[in-house]
Amino acid sequence: MSKLYSSIIAKYFDKSHKTRPRDVIIGRPDLNTIRYPKNVIRNQKYSIITFIPLCLYEQFSVFLNLYFLIIGLTQVIPMFRVGYFSIYWTPLAFVVFVSMLREGYEDIKRAYRDKEINSQRYTLLTENGRTEEILSSEIEVSDVIIVKKNQRVPADVLILQTLDKSGTCFIRTDQLDGETDWKLRIATPMTQSLEDISILTSDKSQKVKIHSEPPCLNIHEFNGVISWKSDAPLSVENMLWSGTVIATGEVIGCVIYTGTDTRMVMNTNKPRYKFGLVDKEINRLTKLLFVASFVLSMLLVILKGVDGLWYRYFVRFLLIFSYMIPISLRVNLDLGKLAYSWFIQQDKNIPGSVVRTSTIPEELGRIGYILTDKTGTLTQNVMVFKRLKLGAVSYTIENKTKISNLLEEVYKKSGIAANESQESLVTSTSTKRSIGKNTEAMKVTEAIKALALCHNVTPVLNDSAEIMNEFLSTSDTPKTSVTSLNTTTGSDVLELLPVIAISYQASSSDEIAIVDWTEQIGLTLIHRSLKSMTLKLNSTEQLFDYEILQLFPFTPETKRMGIIVRDENTNEIIFYLKGADTVMQNLVQYNDWLQEESANMAREGLRTLVIAKKQLTQEKYQAFEQNITKARLQTINRSRCVREVIETLECDMELLGVTGVEDKLQLDVRQTLESLHNGGIKIWMLTGDKLETATCIAKSSKLIRRNDDIYIIQQVATREECLQELNIFKRKIGACLVITGDALQICLSFYEKDLMESIIESPSVVVCRCSPTQKAIVVDLLKKYRNKKVRVCAIGDGGNDVSMIQSAHVGIGIVGKEGKQASLAADFSINQFSYLTRLLFVHGRDCYKRTASLSQFIIHRGLLFCVIQAIFCSVFYFATTSIFPGYLLVGYITIFTMFPVFSLVLDKDVPAEIALLYPELYKELVKGRSLSFKTFFLWVFISVYQGSAIMYGALMLFDDDFIHIVSITFTALILTELLMVALTIRTWHTLMVVGEFLSFTCYVLSIVIFQSHFDIRFLESWSFIWRVVTITSISCLPLYILKYMQTKCKPPIHEKLTQYSTPK
Repeated sequence: MSKLYSSIIAKYFDKSHKTRPRDVIIGRPDLNTIRYPKNVIRNQKYSIITFIPLCLYEQFSVFLNLYFLIIGLTQVIPMFRVGYFSIYWTPLAFVVFVSMLREGYEDIKRAYRDKEINSQRYTLLTENGRTEEILSSEIEVSDVIIVKKNQRVPADVLILQTLDKSGTCFIRTDQLDGETDWKLRIATPMTQSLEDISILTSDKSQKVKIHSEPPCLNIHEFNGVISWKSDAPLSVENMLWSGTVIATGEVIGCVIYTGTDTRMVMNTNKPRYKFGLVDKEINRLTKLLFVASFVLSMLLVILKGVDGLWYRYFVRFLLIFSYMIPISLRVNLDLGKLAYSWFIQQDKNIPGSVVRTSTIPEELGRIGYILTDKTGTLTQNVMVFKRLKLGAVSYTIENKTKISNLLEEVYKKSGIAANESQESLVTSTSTKRSIGKNTEAMKVTEAIKALALCHNVTPVLNDSAEIMNEFLSTSDTPKTSVTSLNTTTGSDVLELLPVIAISYQASSSDEIAIVDWTEQIGLTLIHRSLKSMTLKLNSTEQLFDYEILQLFPFTPETKRMGIIVRDENTNEIIFYLKGADTVMQNLVQYNDWLQEESANMAREGLRTLVIAKKQLTQEKYQAFEQNITKARLQTINRSRCVREVIETLECDMELLGVTGVEDKLQLDVRQTLESLHNGGIKIWMLTGDKLETATCIAKSSKLIRRNDDIYIIQQVATREECLQELNIFKRKIGACLVITGDALQICLSFYEKDLMESIIESPSVVVCRCSPTQKAIVVDLLKKYRNKKVRVCAIGDGGNDVSMIQSAHVGIGIVGKEGKQASLAADFSINQFSYLTRLLFVHGRDCYKRTASLSQFIIHRGLLFCVIQAIFCSVFYFATTSIFPGYLLVGYITIFTMFPVFSLVLDKDVPAEIALLYPELYKELVKGRSLSFKTFFLWVFISVYQGSAIMYGALMLFDDDFIHIVSITFTALILTELLMVALTIRTWHTLMVVGEFLSFTCYVLSIVIFQSHFDIRFLESWSFIWRVVTITSISCLPLYILKYMQTKCKPPIHEKLTQYSTPK
């Protein structure tokens, strides 16, 4: 029996799949020795079993609700019962029910979204070699599946074969890393060469094993080995992560990780319940009120005498004074939050805005830090080529015609024509070098040719035209919905060009923008394979073929990329190199303009690349090839050996020019960031992009302002290096920090507190090469070390931003090119980054100010009654009896005062135009002065004064008519409340007037209806009226006078601006 239990526990609760490397047999899930997680997406907070207990726990973790639960339970005991049973239970049940209803509705919506994803269908390659349709949730580790174009990859999959002969495909990773550029992925050569891939699943004697690393967070690396007839290494280029989308063709792959083991799920945090700062502050105030009611009850018991059943009197006093903590506070605040959410969604100035978490709208008024994504949030990720700088000459996009003419002129002078032979081409090229080497046209031509060749761009054809289908049916290229031009020849492509438009794909938008610009001016990339490239001169339709001999990709360490090509027409071998100006200036021949011009373009917000070339002889290249091959065979320090060999070529390069590319910003981003800065908000940018790009965008968007110093921490490895960098940064007071994700992680491991305390006061921080998990970690650290009075807001638009958004106090998602995943997971959804100013400065201000006024006024309403009750008890020999009947108490906290008090949700202290015109007003909100202990004790003083004025005034003026004390005090109490609402309102609304009139009318009608409880003749007398007016005047008039004097002598800054400013 024990063995059976052990096997069940091992099968269902074993977590070894999280920590151990795994061996997967392709197409044989029956051979899995470990129970791997199901391939389901689950974003729900609750299940059917956990919904009620978890919701109740969350509701009663709020002190206010817990207090009234205890108070309600005491009413079950007859000796403690005071008033009606429903007075205590109905409001509590209503509050809890509405909150649970809202939580359940939001969780049901999440469940429907999960079901939609889990129900997507995929093609499975079965053991008998056939295919069948299965749901995404049914996919298991080692299954062989087919993923078609535009389908989401359902799990982490190893590419076995693509329909492209070269084994390549493009994917979109925007939901994983936030980058919208397509990325190239390659099938394993061992399986790509198979004519029939089904042999791996149908022939059980063919066991192909994949040894892979344990599940981890890193989306940029993968280590594995595929073993069949031999062993071959696997890397991240062979993997498709869950959540990515196939952009071209179809892919056959083997599932390696499922469900919670996938990279995407591991980089996503579970949604959590968010409790606002204002709610926490109100919670503290209610605890203080509880202490006050406890002390007051104990004091009255002591004065009455601690003997006999003193505890009974203590509990009854406690119940009587329970109105000091009104349950209506929770009801009104929740209804107010719904009203604020509705106002946001109905604002025509920010159309399409959605409030998905209606419990924290007032948090928008307390934001101190904004952590933003870059791609799709600050920028459109649309690159536009702006400038080509050749020494003293600058060419912009307006000079395209001139550049095209210069390009055509060079080829005409060189005698290049479509009908010339190979021999004349060689002659003309030598003539070109001797005659026109230093002319402007030659410089332009050489620079453009370098731009058209030195890149990693692949041209792609779409099959929207019938000619494409005809071409695919007659060629040996597999039919795919999109064909990469690495399987065709140059002449084949030329035949297609009149009817098929070429689009470009690459991992870098900069390269696409540059190659697209070379096409516009007359030199088009029409073909690219792993070993060759073809350019076309548009004016003559002539093709130029190049053999790719070597390719050196861009890396963050080298900050440059290079390519060695052989011109098929002239047999020349040319080494082209492009990279960051800081690196390239040491590799090119001496010049006096590169550094200055690069700095000028960077100040304009352009991303700069320096282009250079070097002519290689056949002998020199052969020697280089031997050395690079030998270096690549090294097993120890391979990267360093390869880098050293490449550096032998990277010297004395001929400088060709500098390019400037603009990453188009989102609409009004600069103005928005400037307003946020002026509002006292510190802005951090967390991006997966490289350091140079992130820094450039930070400058161009004005995230880092022109006069700000910048300190960069790029590479650290040891504790000593971390300490050195940290000490240098500390000495740069007021400097902005730019740091890589790896460097940040290392620094945090050694000096977390010192680093966070240093950078938390920085005007702006940029973290580049940042993974989704690191974004969430940064948010959590900022929440830990920040000023506790401010809140942290995260904003993004991609799936890689979900963890950050859910970790922040306030998560805002932008609906954009990267899909709706961030928008659906966020607390607030907007359509543009520029909407942020109105969301914070207008709605954030109104929500916070209104919540502060509403909560304090409701507390004042309860305190006012308790003061009257305390005086009544002390005068009448400490009787544990309520001064007012139960129905009057219920009416007091509901229909008699509810409408005018709740109408405070319509109040505003500053017009929207003034709030937007003067962002500095937002700084006042962050200090939290509208709801503080100072304002709380001010309202306590007002309540004590007014309660004393009403009760003692009634006792003094109605000494002979003591029997009418209830009518007198209650009427004065209602009038005082209505007048205090009017005193509190700063901007009148029609509904506020209606609420005041309606409440008073309800009170008058209640007198008519309940005549048995009132002396109508006495209430109609002038004696009653003038005395009530006198008492009400004594309680309210001094406060009106004090407010008037304060407004005239020391008005708040927002009132000055409202009075004297004219919005433009």
